[in-house]
Amino acid sequence: MNTFRKGLGHRLDDSTAQLFPGYFALVMATGAVAIDTYVLGMPSLAWLLALLGTFAYAGLWLLTLMRAMRYPRRLVGDLNDHARGPGFFTLVAATGILGTQWLLIAQATLAAQLLWLLAVTLWLAVMYAFFIAVIVQQDKPAMEQSINGAWLLTTVSTQSVAVLTALLPWSEARSEAALLFALCMFLLGCALYLIIITLIVYRLVFLRLSAAALTPPYWINMGAVAITTLAGSTLILRAGSDTLLTDFVPFLKGFTLLFWALASWWIPLLVGLSLWRHLVRRYPLRYDAQLWGMVFPLGMYTTGTLSLSQALDIGFLRAIPQVTVWFALTAWLIVGLAMLNHWRHLPPDSA
Repeated sequence: MNTFRKGLGHRLDDSTAQLFPGYFALVMATGAVAIDTYVLGMPSLAWLLALLGTFAYAGLWLLTLMRAMRYPRRLVGDLNDHARGPGFFTLVAATGILGTQWLLIAQATLAAQLLWLLAVTLWLAVMYAFFIAVIVQQDKPAMEQSINGAWLLTTVSTQSVAVLTALLPWSEARSEAALLFALCMFLLGCALYLIIITLIVYRLVFLRLSAAALTPPYWINMGAVAITTLAGSTLILRAGSDTLLTDFVPFLKGFTLLFWALASWWIPLLVGLSLWRHLVRRYPLRYDAQLWGMVFPLGMYTTGTLSLSQALDIGFLRAIPQVTVWFALTAWLIVGLAMLNHWRHLPPDSA
């Protein structure tokens, strides 16, 4: 028994030390699929996914805090890293999506408000800590070693705050300020996407790309515009005759449709690149925590498309989420089983 406890303790310590900053994508993916199933009339499954996502969120926070206390240099080193640093934005996005999840599924307003406050605080801390850290570095890596789809988590985290802000039931005195804040976050998220995606496309098209470098986070290219579609659609649906959003509705409709079109355009391209990676280049398909960055976009595209169909009153678009939700669920189940199998086969620490 003592040997088992010692081995378990060493394994936990090792997992804490090497914790991937972007592991909160597990919560993002689970939350997105939970919202999908809820809005498409599968409440029991939505509740199950919501509980699993909440449990994962609490566990990952525990590991993150343990890492901050026991391995602060590693954590700071990751934050300063061009490739791993963007993973910290999953903390923000997971918090915002979790708040949206509980607001919609359980009408848990207080929990959603607390998660909103935490999401805004984390957004400020991670956004400025990361960008200041990478800007002031003297020795910077080449673009092909630094820029990837994970950088678009800056957009995802920003739009997750915009969505939750727009959905919360604010008091009359605070409603206008809250909607203005949501609108500004939406516009900032759009700007971040347009800036970063330009660099990513340049990296994909004009620089050598190996199969190993074509990692699952490139699916965030689509996921970032999918959640932008959700944020824009939510703002359109919140715009009433007495809110400041009214004057922006035509602009919001055009911009939101633009980003949905971009999300739709990315899907065949990303599927094709994935097939090239694994079938043509025969890159081994095995579990990686970054795979959750592929599940999240599928779930978010479903919700974003459904919200867009409601915001623009385009009925035939509602057929798309009825299909894509099953792709999202299947991807979540496959990656979840692969994760459990990966954990089961981890070699015991012999120390």
